[in-house]
Amino acid sequence: MQKKHWSKFQLLHEVVTNPNISIKGTHSYYSNCWDSGFEESVVRYLHGDEVSRNWEPRWKIDKLHIGDYVCIGAEVVILMGGNHTHRADWFCLYPFMDYIDEAYIGKGDTFIHDGAWLGMRSMVMPGVTIGEGAIVAANSVVTKDVAPYSVVGGTPAKLVKYRFDESIIAELLQMRIYDWPLEKFEALKRYLCASDIQQLKRAVLAYDGKN
Repeated sequence: MQKKHWSKFQLLHEVVTNPNISIKGTHSYYSNCWDSGFEESVVRYLHGDEVSRNWEPRWKIDKLHIGDYVCIGAEVVILMGGNHTHRADWFCLYPFMDYIDEAYIGKGDTFIHDGAWLGMRSMVMPGVTIGEGAIVAANSVVTKDVAPYSVVGGTPAKLVKYRFDESIIAELLQMRIYDWPLEKFEALKRYLCASDIQQLKRAVLAYDGKN
């Protein structure tokens, strides 16, 4: 067995086998310091894992979509919809098999967009969208959508702040940084690893003018 250490990580595109998980690009990672890895420990109740992939689904399967350059901290939990058979609007919460099909209510797909960072031991509830460049603080429970380039924390997670001014966020989203060809991304990485939007815009213009 590989020795666990905080420096170890998994590149998601190398380890994901569940057909209901889509991974964009080749840079997103999970810091699997102390557990059994991304598919076994992080993604919970998603049909299509090693045990359930040959089962006949009883309902439409909610899917998990993860962008590129996503950072997932150790012991994060991404809770999916496959086990949502406890009806809070019924008198009895118990999932009786005679009424299991009526009990299930899908939550919809879960999206973790490019460049997001999920802090250690945070939990993402089903059907949530986490925007580009967003940060989820450690030990937070995300129950609602998280805006791009925002920081959320707590249980349930609430907005702490935005990482940049509204105008800068709009420009970053318009640039579609994480859809650039790898060559462009690598050429401009120095300006992405900084916080000067004007310098970044000039560098993009110069690069595009030469290519």
